[in-house]
Amino acid sequence: MIVVTGATGNVGRPLVEALAAAGSTVTAVSRRSAAQAAPDGVRTIAADLTSPDALRPAFDGAEALFLHDGGASAETLRPGEILDLAKAGGITRVVVLSSQGVRTRPDSHSHGVLMRSLEDAVRQSGLDWTILRPGGFNSNMFAWADSIRTRRTVVAPFGDVAMPTIDPADIANVAAAALREDGHAGRIHELTGPALTTPRQRAALIADALGEPISFIEQPPEEARAQMLHFMPAWAVDTTLAVLGEPTPDEQQISPAVEQILGRPPRTFDAWVTRHVPAFR
Repeated sequence: MIVVTGATGNVGRPLVEALAAAGSTVTAVSRRSAAQAAPDGVRTIAADLTSPDALRPAFDGAEALFLHDGGASAETLRPGEILDLAKAGGITRVVVLSSQGVRTRPDSHSHGVLMRSLEDAVRQSGLDWTILRPGGFNSNMFAWADSIRTRRTVVAPFGDVAMPTIDPADIANVAAAALREDGHAGRIHELTGPALTTPRQRAALIADALGEPISFIEQPPEEARAQMLHFMPAWAVDTTLAVLGEPTPDEQQISPAVEQILGRPPRTFDAWVTRHVPAFR
């Protein structure tokens, strides 16, 4: 049995689907039960990762764990306790969703320090571990959905700064391989999409999929920061804007890992849009 935490998220949901389709027995863990959305045969458990004892029923008899914060604050997550409980329940393999920023922004609180503490706990767990370090997600563009639906407009900063964002389903497929197959223990997989795209280009690709024009409005960074402070702490906002506005060469580098692991190139941004175009209509 494989336990997937954060099972209703952008990575967790396609991971549960991929594992179930491959014939694995899956327990899907999220803060709220999602039995209606789970594939047939998938057991669902509602549990908050900040209360590790609630995970005992999920871990009992399992062999592998996908560890993702599931929306919990990284500052309140207690990964050491979670991993101890996993080991006691019989789990021998863990795949953790971390961040590329552990390497590219090691001094940042959000992308570096907190995610590194999660990685350190995994390394010290005594389990066979694999660490996934993706860059930016294509699904971050869901933040544009309301303005596209209502005004056919995208407002975003750094319109011409390119990043190799990744389809979360590709992260899920890599995670499924690491959970089911040998050869990934002790490895760190940095994951990106197949090409550099800018916010302006992504807006144009969404417009192509809709068959209607979308206006792109360059947002001043100060305005973006003030907007983001409504739902993110200041330290996370500052690092996010730094990555989006002044990415390091490593953050713009395209990784070969997805193709090496899956035997196919990563999905393109326009392929992601095609699958999710109803969200923008």
